[in-house]
Amino acid sequence: MIDDDIDDTLLFLEALKKVNAEAVCRTSMNPSKALEELAGSDDLPDILFLDYNMPAVNGLEFIQRMQQIERLKNIEVIVMSTPPEEVMKPWFARNNTAVKYISKPSSMEELEQFLREQL
Repeated sequence: MIDDDIDDTLLFLEALKKVNAEAVCRTSMNPSKALEELAGSDDLPDILFLDYNMPAVNGLEFIQRMQQIERLKNIEVIVMSTPPEEVMKPWFARNNTAVKYISKPSSMEELEQFLREQL
């Protein structure tokens, strides 16, 4: 989970624990540092949850940099952010970036349901 908002990260971790207590989730608030850590890690994630609106490196830039690293190309990326899906899905498509995108769920129940569907 890469998100610069600590509150969103804590909510995500709480929902994940309710959905799958066995899941292991690493978090980062700094996308540049997260990319460095991923590139050098032997333990790659099955799914990467990524915020779009972050300072310095936004979600699209992160994904583009990630795609330049051969060993990271096949990690599933799910972008969760505040802009509506009908705005962001075409934006990613225009930038030749195939990712799942959802607007951040507005309740804990919605977030838990989303995670059940993804895991």
